[in-house]
Amino acid sequence: MDSPVVVVGIGADGWDGLSPSARREIESAEVLMGSARQLALVATGAERVAWPSPLLPALPGLIEAYRDRRVCVVASGDPMFHGIGSTLIRLLGAENVRVLPSPSSVSLACARLGWPVEHTHVISLVGRPISTINAALRPGERLLVLGATDPGVVAALLVDRGYGESTFTVLELLGARGENIRRTTAAGWAIWGDSPDPLNIVAIECVASPGTTALPRVAGLPDDAFEHDGQLTKREVRAVTLGLLGTDGLLWDIGAGAGSIAIEWLRAHPTGTAVAVEHDPVRAARITKNAQNLGTPGLRVLTGSAPDILRGLSAPPSTVFIGGGLTAPGLLQHCWAALRPGGRLVANAVTLESEAILTAWYGHLGGDLFRLAINRAAPIGDFTTWRPQLPVSIWSVTKPSEDLPR
Repeated sequence: MDSPVVVVGIGADGWDGLSPSARREIESAEVLMGSARQLALVATGAERVAWPSPLLPALPGLIEAYRDRRVCVVASGDPMFHGIGSTLIRLLGAENVRVLPSPSSVSLACARLGWPVEHTHVISLVGRPISTINAALRPGERLLVLGATDPGVVAALLVDRGYGESTFTVLELLGARGENIRRTTAAGWAIWGDSPDPLNIVAIECVASPGTTALPRVAGLPDDAFEHDGQLTKREVRAVTLGLLGTDGLLWDIGAGAGSIAIEWLRAHPTGTAVAVEHDPVRAARITKNAQNLGTPGLRVLTGSAPDILRGLSAPPSTVFIGGGLTAPGLLQHCWAALRPGGRLVANAVTLESEAILTAWYGHLGGDLFRLAINRAAPIGDFTTWRPQLPVSIWSVTKPSEDLPR
């Protein structure tokens, strides 16, 4: 770029809310880009280019076409908060983009509500299913939901999940002359059925109805939080396994069963992505349902047998968990080869045949190998005894930056 692309954040109050420096950037631009709504907020003689739809595929060519001219992009609020600023920096590099933010919709909402921003959980539904909210529902949690053009759908979800008594505030057109704030409960809004301005934020102070189970983000959800047919990494083993897995990046969960490992990993690392592989189509459908119920609808579920189905995945994983299928020829070799340097591989075994494979790989690559035995209290006549569960052998290893010879 001959000159950096300048991105100016603008609020619903338009020109009046801009700083002098932001106004100067807009006035000196030769080309003004943005959505039709944002472009309508400013009046200059610059050439106007409204974003096409879909934007992302067209953006590189659009920027290239105007590379010899002074380009200013107008965006909503803080362009670095779920905005075009981050996209342009990924495309052009930070040195070729200059961002002048305005207060984000989150900052404005927290200011109206009296909520500390750092103690507020922000959920964007832009391009995401509404079930994303499920992972954040806990008593006392303060949520700001962005992109819910119909708050009634959010209210209905809260009622369905046992949070109908939660304080439910809809903030419309924040910063504009028509700003409006309405407060009720989730159940009250669901009954009300009003249609606010699409430019709104939903604020929720979570209140659980009696008997509603609150699920934490920490590892080890109760087994009955998942629908399953017995093919499930049990709670205690799951907690240990999740503690061994790496953070963020891309997880492969192979032999996923009920999807418990991938789902809990995503709940703990919401910026990560995960692929669950399950050969049984009934179980694969159940994984998708569990992911929706537990707030990780972005989990990608593949139905098929590993390692064959893995060959179609182009992005290398940063973390691999093998909960089933260890005896499949070539599975461990494929996973180890695909794993990024510095990535983590964890595999669990309950049979002697699978354990023998882990022992051989441990002898070859090192890492940690241990056996976990769990005993649970259970009745025996009028008394209580310990019932042993199947012991699980767990191998975990980190791939070095330079792969070891095999």
